[in-house]
Formats: sequence, C-alpha cells, structure tokens
Amino acid sequence: MGIKLYVGSLPYSVNDQTLKELFAPFGTVDSAKVIMDRYSGQSKGFGFVEMADEQEGLAAIEKLNGSEYGGRNLTVSKARPQDARSGGKFSGSPGGKGKGPGDRDRGGPRGRW
Repeated sequence: MGIKLYVGSLPYSVNDQTLKELFAPFGTVDSAKVIMDRYSGQSKGFGFVEMADEQEGLAAIEKLNGSEYGGRNLTVSKARPQDARSGGKFSGSPGGKGKGPGDRDRGGPRGRW
C-alpha cells in the first residue's frame, strides 16, 4: 500500500516534474503535484507526493524533512486526510446560505446599511 506525503517550503520555481525527480531516488513516485494559486498561476510553495511503497515514503520523510533545497528548508511529512468541503465559500450551513464576511445585518432604522 502506498503513502501520500505533504511537502512544504518548496522554492517557487519547483514544478510537478522537479518535485517527482526530488523523490525518485527513494522509490516509485506515483504522482507529484505542486499546488498552484488559481488566480495568479504561481506556486503556493507546497505540494503532495504519492509513493507506491510506504517504507520508501517513510525513508524519504526521514532524509528530506528539514533538508535544504533551493535555498529553503523542506518540510516533509505524511499528508493528513483532506477535510470534507462545505456547500459554499463562506457557508455556515450545508446549503451554502450561512452568513459570511461580506454579509451584514441590513436591518436598522432605515432598512439599509
């Protein structure tokens, strides 16, 4: 069974291929994904690597966590399970109708804010 790793403090120049190459010496890399900002297209400085063998992944954590790469000290650990996402961007309820930062109480003496 494989293992999914979180890789943080990546240099912003790292792409999916260079991330895969960084982990390849430790074993079979099933996938490597650098997380990109959806608006700017720039790297967010972290990513995820899936390795085919858990022992190889643990060896990669031991060797790479805290090591220097591209002028930055990498953070490498087992990835935590992704939280279930809710209905909307600022949703307080599954239906997405919760109040968010842009919602204000529009009541008051004039009925507007």
